[in-house]
Amino acid sequence: MVHTKLSQRHARDALDEKLALQAPSREILEELAVECAANPSPDNTFQYAFCLSKSQDKSELRYAVTILDSLVKEGYEHQVDSMFGAAVALYLLGEYKDARNRCEAILRSEPDSSGTVELHLACMDAMEEEEHLKRLATGGTVAVAAVGLVLGIAGMLLKRR
Repeated sequence: MVHTKLSQRHARDALDEKLALQAPSREILEELAVECAANPSPDNTFQYAFCLSKSQDKSELRYAVTILDSLVKEGYEHQVDSMFGAAVALYLLGEYKDARNRCEAILRSEPDSSGTVELHLACMDAMEEEEHLKRLATGGTVAVAAVGLVLGIAGMLLKRR
């Protein structure tokens, strides 16, 4: 399916809004952590990690990726959901390339996963925006250097008179 830059932007805006509304509260995270510690099981671990994957705290997001990746390695039955949770956490961390790669892995096995398609488009838009900002910064640096060079040469010429 072909998507335009505008559809990528819309997907990113919609996803960012959804994720902002889905950020878990401290109480929910604490309840899930207690449940996970009291009754350790892959399902309880998944619930806790998946909830963490939407946190606004970077350390919690990294922890979620670690837990969800280990569930996938251990052969947890909901591997696609674990991969998606890790991709969301990576997206929120600003690691768009890694998040995009995970989305593409999911889409190879489940091409109709609408949440994954939306996350993939958001990653693509974010990566393009980062690249654009890098080009602007590089162009700005070159322009400042050129102005400095011109002013330096002009100053030297004025001193000779």
